[in-house]
Amino acid sequence: VQLQASGGGLVQTGGSLRVSCAASGRTFSSYDMGWFRQASGKEREFVAAITWSGSITYYADSVKGRFTISRDNAENTVFLQMNSLKPEDTAVYYCGAHDREYLRGWYSGTYRSLAGYEYWGQGTLVTVSS
Repeated sequence: VQLQASGGGLVQTGGSLRVSCAASGRTFSSYDMGWFRQASGKEREFVAAITWSGSITYYADSVKGRFTISRDNAENTVFLQMNSLKPEDTAVYYCGAHDREYLRGWYSGTYRSLAGYEYWGQGTLVTVSS
C-alpha cells in the first residue's frame, strides 16, 4: 500500500486543522491505521490509531479529548482532526498502515510503536504558532 499524507499547515494556538492520509494499492480495509508525529530533534511518537473497521480508536494521553482519528474505507482515507492546538503539537505528522495479516500484537499495544506498522507515508508538517 502507498500512503500520501496531506493537509498540514500553519495554525494559531487554539485553532483546528485536519490532516488526511490517502491510501492506494491493496484493499484499504486490510489495514489498521495510525498517526505518529515527530518534532524537530525528537523521536517519532504515537498520536492515534484506528482499527480496520473504525470501531476502535486509541489515543496518546497528550492528545486525548483534542484529536479525533477517523477513516472512510470507501474513500481509502484516514483523517486526524486536531482541535485546541498547542505549540507543542508542532511536528511532522506521519500515517502508518498495519497489515492485519501480521498480528504483531497490534491490538495488544503495538499500535503505539513504530514496529507495529509495515508502511509509512511521507509526512505533513503542522506548525502551531503561539
